[in-house]
Formats: sequence, structure tokens, C-alpha cells
Amino acid sequence: MTHINLIESQEVIDLSPIQNQIGTVFIPVKSIENARDWYCDILGLPIEGEILYGHLYIVPMKGTSIVLDSKIYTEDNIFRAPAFHFKTVDIEEAFKYMKEKKVNIVTDIEHNQWFNFKDPDGNLLMVCRC
Repeated sequence: MTHINLIESQEVIDLSPIQNQIGTVFIPVKSIENARDWYCDILGLPIEGEILYGHLYIVPMKGTSIVLDSKIYTEDNIFRAPAFHFKTVDIEEAFKYMKEKKVNIVTDIEHNQWFNFKDPDGNLLMVCRC
């Protein structure tokens, strides 16, 4: 069965039960407590909620969720390419902020648009001006 989207009068009619929206990004981490503290710190978030089932922490984000998961962590499955990016309106300020936080920044600001960094577990992540 083929599923398509039809547009009628500015309204999209979905013919698929799968939504064209990202629900959650899972990030493999060694220590759920350390990862929770680090992500909340760099995002300026309070540490809220609990660690679920001893290995999951849902980072309180706007929009797409991030779930830190220590159960899926292995040395082979850390992100070696950014699986997503964090948004910023001021790339220079974001770069300066991450340097001040002593985050492992692995590129300069590229094309005045983005830079890459690693989290404490070695996952490669990105900040992008949007």
C-alpha cells in the first residue's frame, strides 16, 4: 500500500498512520546521572523529573524530546556524526558559551552557521544558527 500526502485548500490530509515528525532522539550515555547533569547544565535547564527504570532521563526540551539512555551505551554506538543539532540565533555567542563551559568543541564555526562538539561520552553533536 502506498501512502501519500494530499494538499486540499491549504490543509494536508495524511494517508499514512506514521506522522512526518520526529518524536524523540535517543542519546547513548555511560552514566545517566552524569549525562543528565551535563545536558541540563549546557542547556541552562533545572534538573527535573526522575531517572526512569534506572537508565532513562528525558531532557525537558521545547519541541523534539531528547532521551538519555545508559542501557543502550556501548563504545561502538556513540554518535560519530551529528544525529541532530541544537538551535541558536547567535552562533558566535553559542560558541563562546560552550568554550566557557569547557565543552569539547571539535570544529570552529563553519560558514558562519554551525559548529560541532562532543558530549562527555564522545557523541558528536552540533549547534546551528537558525
